[in-house]
Amino acid sequence: MKPVSIGIDLGTSGLKAIAVTAEGQSVAEASASYPLHTPRPGWTEQNPQDWIAAARAVLSELSGKLQEAAYEAIALGLSGQMHGATFLDAKAEVIRPALLWNDQRTAQACAEIEATVPRKELIQRTGNPAVTGFQLPKLVWLRQAEPENYARVAKLLLPKDYLGFVLTGRMATEPSDASGVGALNLAAQNWDTDIIAALGLSPAIFPEVIPSPAVSGKLSASWAKATGLPEGLAVIAGAGDNAGAAIGLGLSKARPTLGSMSLGTSGVLFIPLDKPTPEPQGRIHLFCHADGGYHFLGVTLSAAGSLQWYRDKLAPGVPFNDLMNEAGAVPVGSEGLVFMPYLAGERSPYLDPDLRGAWLGLSLAHGRAHLSRALLEGVALSLRDVLEVIAPLAKIEKLLAIGGGSRSDLWLSIVASALRLPMARTETEEGPARGAAILGLVGAGVYENVTKALEATAPQQAMLATQHLDMEEMYAHYKKGFAAVSGFKP
Repeated sequence: MKPVSIGIDLGTSGLKAIAVTAEGQSVAEASASYPLHTPRPGWTEQNPQDWIAAARAVLSELSGKLQEAAYEAIALGLSGQMHGATFLDAKAEVIRPALLWNDQRTAQACAEIEATVPRKELIQRTGNPAVTGFQLPKLVWLRQAEPENYARVAKLLLPKDYLGFVLTGRMATEPSDASGVGALNLAAQNWDTDIIAALGLSPAIFPEVIPSPAVSGKLSASWAKATGLPEGLAVIAGAGDNAGAAIGLGLSKARPTLGSMSLGTSGVLFIPLDKPTPEPQGRIHLFCHADGGYHFLGVTLSAAGSLQWYRDKLAPGVPFNDLMNEAGAVPVGSEGLVFMPYLAGERSPYLDPDLRGAWLGLSLAHGRAHLSRALLEGVALSLRDVLEVIAPLAKIEKLLAIGGGSRSDLWLSIVASALRLPMARTETEEGPARGAAILGLVGAGVYENVTKALEATAPQQAMLATQHLDMEEMYAHYKKGFAAVSGFKP
């Protein structure tokens, strides 16, 4: 039997698991979906039991595929959506549906946190201000809005850590995911008991923090029977989804000049660091990385999401390739047309949910091709806004491009030119599940540390010469456009 490590990604729309060899080759995968509930505008919830049912189905399917191909699982690493809140009572029963990372009900709770712990101090200690999507404000919200449920809370777990508890019976977390709670002291990589006490909360609510590649528990007999995986299989603490994806790409503190740029629904810049260096105003996130280091995370909310909205609402039925080809025929700068991609507010670097999008500079000379080109350029320049904040704090020489939007040569050329950085694609892009599986290889002892595991498993890069467009004048126009839209809010 050939050894493999399994990685799980407990995502927002579904759960995926893959199995990788010691060399990082993916040999099997399985997935299942589950619903997202929005009981009120701005609220997002899921039933943790849906995660468990999906995990049971996915692991059973994957186990069958591995047995057929004569592979033996030696570890199971966890990854998943960050910031979610799974509230458990003293019997470890789920109290209410879990609040997710994109839930926006906690504005008042964030204000309460920053009234108690000044924003500057919060950023210095945790790397971030109080953010509506984070887990700590969700706990404060529960105390405000549902006191009867708050009174029952004995433990608060992140989504992947709840799955880990169900698999093993042990409650634990690790720094990369825990640093998105809002109560982790980054320098110590452990809970900040001063912040927790100042808010009148109990430190006992939060689980033990262990290293990302550490064994958090062993697969129980009941789960072994239900899935066909070996009883006692090492379950590895793992990583939050962004850190997990970065591990899968080979990004670490050992190579701090190499980061990643994702053009998915949102646009994300991930930059590794070896020391916790908060951005003084908290305009970009600072989290722990799964290799023991740290990373900046800058997020622009509507990247490929802008293109999806545009196609669905304004060009229904038009193939994306047609829109891209039309945009490619328009000169740089879209003949004076500028797109502001704030269709869902903005995260980095403005942290303003009330920003709204616009095309500025429309004239009779502009057509659909100009709208398309301006949209691609506007998303790229929103990422430039993020990079402008990160650049003084980290030396970045190259970015790995991932996400559906990065498959467009045109869009990638625009983004690389806007950011003034070379970019490369990788031969594989399996996301957080791959990173969790690689951490499993470390936890199982195949590699002695994460750095050596990444040296052995990092995917090959295909270099792209894409910095050939001059977008500096356009960036100046974009900044003027921001000044215009920032004063117009609903």
